[in-house]
Amino acid sequence: MSKEVKVLTREEVAKHNREDDLWIIIDGKVYDVTKFKGLHPGGANVFLPEEIAGRDATESFYGLHRHEVLLKPQYQRLQIGVIEGEKSVIYSQIPGELSNVPYAEPLGLTEGYSSPYYKDSHRRFQRAARKFADEIIAPDAIAREEDGKRPSLHVIQKMAEAGILAMSIGPGPHLKGRTLLYGVIQPEEFDRFHELILAQEVSRHGCRGYRDGQNSGATIGLPPVIHFGRPELRDRIVDEVLSGRKFLSLAISEAFAGSDVAGLRTTAKKTPDGKFWIINGTKKWITNGTFSDYFTVGCRTDKGLTVILVERGDGVETKSIKTSYSTAAGTAYITFDNVKVPVENTLGPEGGGVFVILSNFNHERWAMCCGAARNMRLIVEECLKWVNQRKAFGKPLHAQAVIRAKLADMIAKTEASQHWLENITYQMQHMDYKQQAKLLAGPIGLLKMYITRSAQDVARDAVQIFGGRGITTTGMGKHIEHYHRTVPFDAILGGAEDVLGDLGVRQAIKAMPKNVKL
Repeated sequence: MSKEVKVLTREEVAKHNREDDLWIIIDGKVYDVTKFKGLHPGGANVFLPEEIAGRDATESFYGLHRHEVLLKPQYQRLQIGVIEGEKSVIYSQIPGELSNVPYAEPLGLTEGYSSPYYKDSHRRFQRAARKFADEIIAPDAIAREEDGKRPSLHVIQKMAEAGILAMSIGPGPHLKGRTLLYGVIQPEEFDRFHELILAQEVSRHGCRGYRDGQNSGATIGLPPVIHFGRPELRDRIVDEVLSGRKFLSLAISEAFAGSDVAGLRTTAKKTPDGKFWIINGTKKWITNGTFSDYFTVGCRTDKGLTVILVERGDGVETKSIKTSYSTAAGTAYITFDNVKVPVENTLGPEGGGVFVILSNFNHERWAMCCGAARNMRLIVEECLKWVNQRKAFGKPLHAQAVIRAKLADMIAKTEASQHWLENITYQMQHMDYKQQAKLLAGPIGLLKMYITRSAQDVARDAVQIFGGRGITTTGMGKHIEHYHRTVPFDAILGGAEDVLGDLGVRQAIKAMPKNVKL
């Protein structure tokens, strides 16, 4: 602040309590709102009650506004002084720092707690990832979630330079030679728990559409290229995508078939010379599809379901689909009209697409669980803050037993989700790709079903705790409203929760020993 800040006493401030001379105190800081009062959305009368005008309005302010309001330049200019002998006690979260609100962080990463999963390298990595997310990702997320534009290319480029795009694919040879988060860890150190931390930190901003727009198409669409593509194709595509120069989507779902991949109708037929595929059909709800350069496409062929990498070109048309979250996700309807693709772009064996797709689903669903569990925790933190500062019936909101009961259920489901997720992550850490495909499809399906159902319970209770603010897109409850509106996405994308629950049970029944009886 360039202007001189006065040191004032509370008695001096109390003299400025008239409509034409109006000061207030918020957290030890003095604000002159004489000229601003008429511009306040609630009108000048908000400032005139005797407990506000010339008085300490801290409690009233935080009952109506988020702290971030005071950080905006137009309101910072209203500050004219500070109270003698007093210091501000309310502060903004420092980029890279962990929250000190109970249950705002996973217990294993919270100071004072221990974990068999996390080492010092994970804690260093979390702080570096959070600092990057707070300083670089979050401002763009907030802006793009609102205006619906794709994530800014300069942010994607910085993510690429920091190795975040590469780390989002998981551990593997694609990390070799890369500098990860400016050297906080070495590529050979990176494991599934670093990946878990990263997935949760880059989604902490709570902007659900933007989160999917943040190259999530490549996160779920590039692994089939890495694991099943020909070396020359794999090396070229991986370099282009992980450098942030090109974008890629997974294109499986259709209007005719979603979780039922065997029902796909998009076809691929070989030319008479056997050198090309001719692809015809449509895909729907394809994340990042509006701005992708490549598509990992599930097709029906003479030998069965086959996965083919398609480059945007003649015959490929994408149209934006408006959904209940931001168009920053780039959700698309795609038409393939006689698209000619070299057979070298086939991923895995012809007719082997079911294994390619289903094995890829594990990582996709696990990544979605990471983000969903993190966003549940964000809502718990918002609710704990709110019940501590909101007054109802003359008492803090947390004095109401019904509110504490809701919080107990929300916290329990959030913690259970995280701990189950960490256990699955530990299994992934000790299995190769084929073992994961064989052993983890059922457990991950059940985990995703549990987390997405729990998330919807958390969203509903959070709205009840925030009341009208929980259904308002701005202000105190903006994160609650956004979460309640967009939480169903996790229950649908990557496989509907009912289908995944059934998958888990069917796999359990299939594995039942023949010789066991009650």
